[in-house]
Amino acid sequence: MTVVRMNQTTNQPHSENFAPCVIPRKLAQEDEPDLLRQFVSGTVIPPVLWLHEVSSDPNRGIEAPLNATTLRTKRLLDLVGAITGLVLLCPVMLATAIAIKISSPGEMIFSQQRVGLNRRKRNHPNRRKSSFRQQGIPGRRAAERRQECTYGRPFTLYKFRTMVCDAEKNGPQFATQGDPRVTTLGRFMRKTRLDELPQLWNVLRGDMSLVGPRPERPHFIKELSDQVPNYLDRLQLKPGLTGVAQVVNGYDNNIDSFKRKVAYDLLYLRNCCLVNDLKILARTVSVVLSGKGAM
Repeated sequence: MTVVRMNQTTNQPHSENFAPCVIPRKLAQEDEPDLLRQFVSGTVIPPVLWLHEVSSDPNRGIEAPLNATTLRTKRLLDLVGAITGLVLLCPVMLATAIAIKISSPGEMIFSQQRVGLNRRKRNHPNRRKSSFRQQGIPGRRAAERRQECTYGRPFTLYKFRTMVCDAEKNGPQFATQGDPRVTTLGRFMRKTRLDELPQLWNVLRGDMSLVGPRPERPHFIKELSDQVPNYLDRLQLKPGLTGVAQVVNGYDNNIDSFKRKVAYDLLYLRNCCLVNDLKILARTVSVVLSGKGAM
């Protein structure tokens, strides 16, 4: 075990009270910059000893894309897992939908825009700053191309509704522990993760993967990317139903928690492989049965 005192990143305010970053000795590479360690400056994350180490390259999956074999294998696992899950869990999903309809007014399925994969190169020229725009000539269909979400590919995520219908009448907000907007049935669904089952359809469609970083809402991306260094690097992989962060960190929604989540996401990105995906899925079953980390 190595205790590393982190240097400040340009996106992080100066402070002398940062806690040391605790990482496995095998990840400590003093002779090269490590994006993971730079990110977790001031954040203590327990080492994930059960995670199989694939690479010590801090840029794997970020500057150095994952190879085609890894991506194809991951997609094959997604298809097999999603189809199997939808078939086997169809009675459970039907019963859950009926229970929602009976217990509270509103739709059974809740849909929401989330931000997905973003593999745009960091140094890719910005089309909005082209010579036409510099000359004051409006770009072709500029208004049509302008979107609220520009950080990654937006997609519609599906969940079983766990909150009252007017949960966001005062605007978008994170769920909190003991959130009064959550229905009685919704608390049970969140604890058992039943509300996540419709996302198997997102996995089948290719919007998501079984394993990966949790997809965030466009409304919160700007705030989080400003406050959490290297936050957008996690978008180099499809968002997932589960992942290292979901298994180890749970679902708390505060800045410190988001820092830990992204550290775990970057750790997974560095070590993304079939073996680790199977390990994460197996541990997810344990988390679901125990209700650990639910809100």
